[in-house]
Amino acid sequence: MGRRRRRTGDDWKVLAQACTALLERVPELVDEHLRELHAYEPAYGRILPYDQHWQEAREAMRIGIEMISAPRNSPRRDLEHADEMGRRRAAQGMPLELVVHAYRHAGHLVWDALIEGAGTDTAQLAALMQSATTVWSAVDAQADTASEAYRTTELELRRRTDEQLQALLDALLQGQRSPELVSRAAAGLDLPEQGRYAVVVLRYDRREEREPFHRQVQGEGVRFLWRMGADCELGVVALAGDTGLDALSELLDGRCPGPGGISPVVVGLTELGRARRLAELALRTCPPGSREIVRLDRRMAGALVVAQPEMAGLLVSDVLGGLLELDPADRAVLLETLDAWLECEGSAGRAAGRLYCHRNTVFNRLRRLEQLTARSLSRPRDLTEMTLALDAFRLTRPA
Repeated sequence: MGRRRRRTGDDWKVLAQACTALLERVPELVDEHLRELHAYEPAYGRILPYDQHWQEAREAMRIGIEMISAPRNSPRRDLEHADEMGRRRAAQGMPLELVVHAYRHAGHLVWDALIEGAGTDTAQLAALMQSATTVWSAVDAQADTASEAYRTTELELRRRTDEQLQALLDALLQGQRSPELVSRAAAGLDLPEQGRYAVVVLRYDRREEREPFHRQVQGEGVRFLWRMGADCELGVVALAGDTGLDALSELLDGRCPGPGGISPVVVGLTELGRARRLAELALRTCPPGSREIVRLDRRMAGALVVAQPEMAGLLVSDVLGGLLELDPADRAVLLETLDAWLECEGSAGRAAGRLYCHRNTVFNRLRRLEQLTARSLSRPRDLTEMTLALDAFRLTRPA
């Protein structure tokens, strides 16, 4: 086989002349280009108005043809234009594969038109064939540049969209409830305006290195949307079907480091602000050092106490005043006994087993408590005060 002929200065002149002549046919080529694009995929016409698409395609094709035969050190106006178009198409929502297809299709039209223009002139055809690499390298570079610009813009648009959606969620959690906000949030977050929701507030220690909660917690019938706070994570939970708080608590238990609070179920996105406040109130019923994730509906007494700190202080001083004068270790033993007795539903025997002591010891400690508080555990009102005072002492005193 003969040695392949290298491209010469004469070849470049032939290519330059062919490109100059082809510029006169650009409107014709653009008509054909759009006609075939729309036949290939009707989405082109749905995304872009025809006149706008035609003008943009004409400009891109004109610049591309001019750059094929431009000197090597010429500024790459074709790549600048491809970068701009890639960003524009991403913002317009045109799929990337259609953007790339348009560049490839235009390249084929231009190349076919160059060959057609040579007619039967074998010398001109040979010169153009030597320039094939130049032509297709330019087309590839344009398509690659447009693709890179498209992806960069797409990521930026996605980040902005995510930020906007998170801002909508934050607004709902802060208690904003305007119809416009709720409607936008429901559409953007794909949530029903009148669905069943709960809010979870989880406190965390920034010193702990752990996997984010949203990567750990998944379950049937629930959907979580997490937000990071200054010292906690907030989770909006969409409950599907008849999924309730029992299933939610079971799902969170053991998967998320506590402490945490779970709100009651609320109906509608407009109630998320109230649900957040109730979840935070539930969290406040967790004593220092606790790792529990608790439900507000099972911590009502404690919630009443922490919701009124001034009243909690008065309750402690009035009901437990005598105990406060004891040695801390002695006081702790008596309060621990009361707590165990309450947890064991008033059974001294079961409380003794939990405390590793004799049941008579439990009775003796309880009688001493009654003497120090001037209250009787057998009277319902006194028992209620003692229970609330115990919660107030545990929840409002430093660890």
